[in-house]
Amino acid sequence: MRVKAAMLRAAGAKPPYVASRPLEIVDVDLDGPGRGEALVRIAAAGLCHSDLSVIDGSRPRPTPMVLGHEASGVVAALGDGVNDLAVGDHVVMAFVPSCGHCLPCATGRPALCEPGARANGAGTLISGARRIAAAGRPVHHHLGVSAFAEFAVVAQESCVKVDKSLPFEYAALFGCAVLTGVGAVVNAARVPVGASVAIVGLGGVGLAAVIGAVAAGARRIVAVDLSEARLDHAMRLGATDAVEAGAPDALQRIKALTHGGAEYCIETAGAVAALELAYGATARGGVTVTAGLPHPDHRLSIQAVSLVAEERTLKGSYLGSCVPRRDLPNFVALFQAGRLPVDKLLTHRLRLDEINAGFDRLRAGIGVRQVVTFG
Repeated sequence: MRVKAAMLRAAGAKPPYVASRPLEIVDVDLDGPGRGEALVRIAAAGLCHSDLSVIDGSRPRPTPMVLGHEASGVVAALGDGVNDLAVGDHVVMAFVPSCGHCLPCATGRPALCEPGARANGAGTLISGARRIAAAGRPVHHHLGVSAFAEFAVVAQESCVKVDKSLPFEYAALFGCAVLTGVGAVVNAARVPVGASVAIVGLGGVGLAAVIGAVAAGARRIVAVDLSEARLDHAMRLGATDAVEAGAPDALQRIKALTHGGAEYCIETAGAVAALELAYGATARGGVTVTAGLPHPDHRLSIQAVSLVAEERTLKGSYLGSCVPRRDLPNFVALFQAGRLPVDKLLTHRLRLDEINAGFDRLRAGIGVRQVVTFG
């Protein structure tokens, strides 16, 4: 079938993207679903820094590629061997397909699925197949989803069925921002009731971490970012304090607000300076969690002795250390109960042909989560 999609031919275009137009709106050929796969009509797809990092080249991926990995939609057709989905189901896509059989999957860590990671790096589905083509040549998938298109073929392992009453534009955000941000709080950091938390970086993932910390019952939530607008947004979402990350006394202010350091610091900016600030702001005996994705060439320098002498923990969290089929429905239930205001993360709705302007906004730090909606 022919579908309209936003395709990246090559990384490294110069901003502003409304001028250089790295994402071209083109008609591509989409094969039907193979064994274990589903054809999904995309209803909404969010713009994320993981997409932007492919566009600017800081997260190398094979091209050409149809981007987009945070999405919701409706199952339109099924390949052979799919038993847990039905045509008409509403689904959210998870950007790490999990095989269920490798060691990480078998030990309850599907975000680290080894075949899934290989497929994502190669730009294929977990089967190794590519179902997208343009002008007769294969086009790569982005993180097994490629949601900036009217339809997508995805592995059944990428789909999580959700309540049909959940609006698509909010449902999409659960696939990345919410899984990653809330998951970093409840799964990776395991923030207990009454703890102090600092969150460094207030994009969609960071603000999702803020609402996750509120839902977890943290007593103090210090929001840290360079943007005054995002600091204000964090305060409206339930943060107790705001610290401007670029201030010369930012570290001292976080420590003063948390009586010597936050018990849990979560970094979501994907920048080494942000991670260094988060680690420095963590209390003795505390936990620093990083959910950001800096350029693979960047290196972190910390005081090695602090890990032992202060019993510090520094850990990464990918996909919020979530089990999507377990966690995503639970997070949706919290949203529906009014305890996880995911709707307040959505600041812009776009048409597909406005997507380059959307990435200019994302690059400039304007707004929080932007969603492309399909009629």
